[in-house]
Amino acid sequence: MTPASELVTFEQPLTEKVRTFLRLEFLFAQHQHHRADGTPFGARATLHALLDILVVISRSDLKNEILKELTDQHAHLTRLSSKPGVDPALLKGVLAEITQAVQGMQQLATQFANSLLRGNDFLTTVLSRASIPGGTCAFDLPIYHHWLARPESQNRGDLDAWFADLRPFEQAINLYLKLLRNSVPAQQAVARGGIYIQTPQAPCVLLRVTVPVDARVYPEISAGKHRFTVRFMSAGDVNARSHQAAVDVPFQIQCCAL
Repeated sequence: MTPASELVTFEQPLTEKVRTFLRLEFLFAQHQHHRADGTPFGARATLHALLDILVVISRSDLKNEILKELTDQHAHLTRLSSKPGVDPALLKGVLAEITQAVQGMQQLATQFANSLLRGNDFLTTVLSRASIPGGTCAFDLPIYHHWLARPESQNRGDLDAWFADLRPFEQAINLYLKLLRNSVPAQQAVARGGIYIQTPQAPCVLLRVTVPVDARVYPEISAGKHRFTVRFMSAGDVNARSHQAAVDVPFQIQCCAL
């Protein structure tokens, strides 16, 4: 791959926990993007992203899972502080980030997402119609139509209040994924005839594949406990059926784990 090429990274989670964390990262980014839009449609998109986040978090005990991951990582990095070659200033900054994230998560009630959804009739009503195409039209939800017609500052106040308990979660998820992605350096590899098969030598919870955009391929990743396969598909005309690339494809790969 030439350094000048614009790169695109594809990620494949290998555990359900990492899969959920990646979904939340995506939803948090979506929420942040729409939050900058002050129009009624921006408020709609922000609220729907927030509801999606609450639903994902309410389905399992993610608070304790992310707390355990960050606490274990803090202990691991602390042990590294005495080893030669470790940048003490950089390590101190990372440990401070982890400590801040852990403290923020510890202040949250375990089932805060469930409590917010159950205790707010407005949010519950919007959520019940959000999965129906066009289900939150003005004639379906007049209360929603009225809320959207209020001054932007009032709606922003509501959105910020509902999101307040999610900020520590956003910080913790983003920090965990940053540490995970940086856990190993990228390795150069070549998919001969568009196929690459590898048997990992160590545990892996996130597979990352990076290719140049101008290579016009995308990976289909199949992964199990003992090996994974990356099959590159042609990404030419999106209106035509894709087929496996017939050429050798150079790419970068990371098998990430903490």
